[in-house]
Amino acid sequence: MGISRGTYLALLSHSGSRGTGAQVAQHYSRLARELRPELPKELSHLAWLDVSTEAGQEYWAAMELMGRYAAANHALIHAHIARALAVRVLLDIENHHNFAWRERHTLPDGSEADVIVHRKGATPAGAGVLGIIPGSMGTTGYIVRGKGVAASLNSAAHGAGRRMSRTKAKALFTWEVAQRFLRERGVTLLSAGLDEVPMAYKDIDEVMAAQRDLVEPLARFEPRLVKMAPSGEPPED
Repeated sequence: MGISRGTYLALLSHSGSRGTGAQVAQHYSRLARELRPELPKELSHLAWLDVSTEAGQEYWAAMELMGRYAAANHALIHAHIARALAVRVLLDIENHHNFAWRERHTLPDGSEADVIVHRKGATPAGAGVLGIIPGSMGTTGYIVRGKGVAASLNSAAHGAGRRMSRTKAKALFTWEVAQRFLRERGVTLLSAGLDEVPMAYKDIDEVMAAQRDLVEPLARFEPRLVKMAPSGEPPED
């Protein structure tokens, strides 16, 4: 990456389209269900929009706009903090995930076609593509380089992943336990909801070991100062 081995300050921000992307998805999901009345009620959530139709093209354009808006949010957050700290940025990685991409892939019969790849809980890991795979507020994060494995559709897990639901985490853990975990690792927590405690997530090192054929770890960083949406506050606020 053109940066010598050493110790650096890293800023990791996780921000989406601040609620508007969810509203776009809800609108077109509702429209898709209305256009597929033949689907049984229990399968109505699988309704779709053909990308060759006006509604499908409209949805694709709206979703792409929300993706660019999310990327702009990241860029502004990083620019403002870098300016406030008066630091020089050595490397900037935009790690888009939980999104859909129009890509060309080889089909099972050997032919090639343009397809829509939806990476939910996954991130692009094409050959040479840089990415970030975080653990949790209290565990290691990794900067990686994709290996371009066709069988995974050039993808890798975008994070440690939850080991339990948010509801179960809030019922199972207390802030006393969470704060002890963070203190032992030298992490200062400014704000967060109990549903985001580190124990609610899988072991990031086990996850990385399981996908070593998909990505090459280039660097690792440890959290020191964490601010997340306070309990009861919508994340997009």
